[in-house]
Amino acid sequence: MDSIVALAKRRGFIFQSSEIYGGFNGFFDYGPLGSELKKNIRDCWWNDMVRRREDIVGLESSIIMHPKVWEASGHVAGFTDPLVDCKVSKQRFRADQLFFAPVVVDGSTVGYVSALESERTTEALQEAAETFKRKKAIQGALAPVQPRDFTEAKPEEIALIPSPATGEPGSLTEPRAFNMMFETHVGPMRDSASVAYLRPETAQGMFVDFRNVVDTGRVKLPFGIAQIGKSFRNEITPRNFIFRSREFEQMEMEYFIHPDADWLACHEEWLKWCREWLLSIGLPESHLSLHEHPKAKLAFYSRRTVDIMFRYPFGVQELWGIAARSDYDLQQHQKFSGVPQVYFDEATKQKVVPHVIEPAVGVDRILLAVLCAGYAEEDVKDDKGNVEKRTVLRLSPRVAPIKVAVLPLLKNKEALVARARELHARLKRRHAVFYDEAGAIGRRYRRQDEIGTPWCVTIDFDTIEKDGTFTLRERDSMQQRRVTEAELIALLDEKVY
Repeated sequence: MDSIVALAKRRGFIFQSSEIYGGFNGFFDYGPLGSELKKNIRDCWWNDMVRRREDIVGLESSIIMHPKVWEASGHVAGFTDPLVDCKVSKQRFRADQLFFAPVVVDGSTVGYVSALESERTTEALQEAAETFKRKKAIQGALAPVQPRDFTEAKPEEIALIPSPATGEPGSLTEPRAFNMMFETHVGPMRDSASVAYLRPETAQGMFVDFRNVVDTGRVKLPFGIAQIGKSFRNEITPRNFIFRSREFEQMEMEYFIHPDADWLACHEEWLKWCREWLLSIGLPESHLSLHEHPKAKLAFYSRRTVDIMFRYPFGVQELWGIAARSDYDLQQHQKFSGVPQVYFDEATKQKVVPHVIEPAVGVDRILLAVLCAGYAEEDVKDDKGNVEKRTVLRLSPRVAPIKVAVLPLLKNKEALVARARELHARLKRRHAVFYDEAGAIGRRYRRQDEIGTPWCVTIDFDTIEKDGTFTLRERDSMQQRRVTEAELIALLDEKVY
C-alpha cells in the first residue's frame, strides 16, 4: 500500500489536503492525473448508467438541503458511530474498529489485550497476549485469543482493557453515540433556527425530488434517478488513504419499482449490472466477491443488502452496496412534508408509493481499487540487456488519465517534431493526449507506463521518409507495431467508450 500512496503523490494523482500546513486528516486533493482519472470514472458510470439506458434520468441536487430532510431520513437522530475516548492520550477510536480479547492461561483470565482493526487483527491480539504472558512471567498454557469489538465489552471489562494508544488499562471510556453529520448555519444569525447540515449521502436528494422528476421527466415505472456528488461524514478515524475520508464523492442511483413487482429479481439484475460494470473498467474478477448482509443485521427498512467487496492491500472491504430499501424513504418524506410522494399507475388507475433498489458506490473507493488492481512492479530488460525495475499501472483505456502519448523520436529534428505536434493536436480534439520529447525514448516509455497510459506513438524517420506510419507501443505487452493514423483513431474509438 505504501508504494501506491507514494506513486499517487509522486505522479500527481492524489495529494494530502492543505499539505503545506501539515495536512488535514480525512481530506485529500486530486492532482492533474488524479482529477482526470476521477473524471473518467464518473463519465464511464454516467454514460453507462444514464445515457445508454432509457429507464434512468439524471439529477444534481444541492449539498445543503432543508434540515427536515435529515430528520425524515433518520440521520439527525440515528446517523451515529460508537465513539471511544482514551482519557490519557486524548485519541479517539471507533468502538467497532477497536478489538480486544481476554488473555486466558490454563482456563483462567489473567488480563486483556487490544488492537485496532486490520487485515491481521487476530494475529496482532495473539502476539499481544503472548507478550503479556511473557512480561508478567505467567506460567501455563495460553489459549488462542477470541477477538471481540469494544461495543461488546461489559462494564467490568472496560476498566481492564488497555488503550491501543498507551498500552495501559483504565483509560478507555464506555462507547457513546457520535453523530457524523457536519453541522453548519445558514443565514445571518447563528442560532437553532439556522442549523443546517452538509449532506452525508446523495440519496435523499433523489427522494426529495421524486415528484418533480415524475411530473417533468415523462418517466414510467420502473425507472431510476441517478446522481453523482460530494458527501461529508465526520468520521471518527479516517483511514486507509482515500478509502475512508471525511469528504468523498458518491455515485448513487435510486431505481423505483411498483410495490407488486418482483423486487428480488430486480435486485439480482442490478447486482449483476454493477459487477459487470466494475469488470468493464478493468477491475479483475479475482479481486471481487459478494457479501450478503445477515437478515439480523439489516436496517429495519431493508429487504436485502448485498455488498460487492474488493480485495485491497489492507484487506477485503466494501466497494459497492446494492440495497432493497422498500418504500421507507418516500413514506418518510411524505409523512414529514405532508406532500404525497406517489406515482399514478395507468394500468390499475391507482396511486402507489414505489419501492426502491439502490446501488450506491463511492468514486474515491473505485479510484483506489483501480490504482491497487493496476499497480505492478516487474523486472524487464533494456535495449542493452540490462535488467531494470519497471513500475506500471495497468489501467483500462476507459479510465486511464492519458489515452495515448505522442513521442517524436528526437527533439532536435524539426520534421519529426512538426509531425508529432500535428498528430497531437488532432488527437486532442477527442481524447486526453500527452506530448513528450524530453529524454531517451525508453525513459519516456517508462514514465508513461508509471501513469497508466495504454499506448505510446513514436514518430520516427520511417514516418517522414516512407509510408507515414507510426510505431505503436502497447503498455502491457510492450510490443510494438506499425499503424496508420486511421488505424490509431479506430483503435482509440473502439477501446475508449
